[in-house]
Amino acid sequence: MADMLRVGSTVLGVSDVRRAVEFWGRAIGYVPRDKEIDETWVVLVPADGVGQNISLMRSDTPVQERPRVHLDLYASEPDREIDRLIELGASRVDWPDYPPNADFTVLADTEGNRFCVIDKSA
Repeated sequence: MADMLRVGSTVLGVSDVRRAVEFWGRAIGYVPRDKEIDETWVVLVPADGVGQNISLMRSDTPVQERPRVHLDLYASEPDREIDRLIELGASRVDWPDYPPNADFTVLADTEGNRFCVIDKSA
């Protein structure tokens, strides 16, 4: 029987690859797979070798207010992580659809891509 497919990388469209490499590298501890940073495409890998790759692709497509795909980042101390991410250049998104007692916060990276910080403290 052949091996099943597996997710190798999640790709984010960005307008400035270098800026996105800097943000995501500091945000989640990822590093470029290759020494040279291409201005159109970079694969980021976990520095500790654990986790899925994230690729950054140069794109002129406008940011979607309600993206069909986004990253969920789990945090045991979400408030602390949100503050840290904002210091790195992320911004809070005025999200109109928070449910009561939401366990997540919607942020945007330096490129405007939405992502969530999920409270996993419980």
